[in-house]
Parts: sequence; C-alpha cells; structure tokens
Amino acid sequence: MRTMMTTLFAVTLAHAAAGEGTRTSGPVAEIVTFRLAEGTDPTAFIAAADDMGPFLRSTGAMIQRTLSSDDTGLWTDHITWTSLEAAKSAAAQMFERPEAQPFMAMINPEGMDMRHAPIQLQQE
Repeated sequence: MRTMMTTLFAVTLAHAAAGEGTRTSGPVAEIVTFRLAEGTDPTAFIAAADDMGPFLRSTGAMIQRTLSSDDTGLWTDHITWTSLEAAKSAAAQMFERPEAQPFMAMINPEGMDMRHAPIQLQQE
C-alpha cells in the first residue's frame, strides 16, 4: 500500500507541477481532493490529520490548513504555503515522517487529485 501511495503521490505531484504557470514566488494553495479508504473511520482520519500539525508547522512555511468533506464523501485538504518550493519540499518529506503514515494509509489513492495554484486574492 505504501509503495502504491508513494507512486501515486509522486505522479500526482509531477502532474500538478507540470501544469503550473511561471510564477514561483508568493503564497501557493495546495488543494488535494480524495476519498477515504474503505472502512476508515472519519473521526480517526481527522485525528491522524491533526497529528500531522506539528510537522506542517515545523516547516515554517505553512500559513493555513483547512480539511473539509462533503456529503458525497469527497474530502479536500487545502493548505496555504509561503511558496511552491515550500509546498513541494513538505510533500517530499511526508513519506519520511512517521506521523504522516496513518493519515496517508487512510486515503484511497484511486481518484486522488493534487494541484497547486498561486494565490491571487485572500480574504478573511
């Protein structure tokens, strides 16, 4: 499962990077949509996502993170990073981090989509 997730994640990351424009500075949104692996308890998944917080904050590049799900079971992990380079660096480190393993194991790799987009406007 880990090999399949690593391969899928690498392909998805490469695909997302290939479709991006030339802007490489400034904040970037990382948007990942996916469904949970069959039998995954959403409460356990949210706890596993929360357990990744210390790592994400330790990068010094995460600005904000929002995890949401809709009534069809589609989840969206939306992270705002200081730059595209920071987002890619954190993604590469994910597979080396033990706290990321439970989170990654609960995601169904089929249909997972990851993309990055420079932030054009942000309101709070």
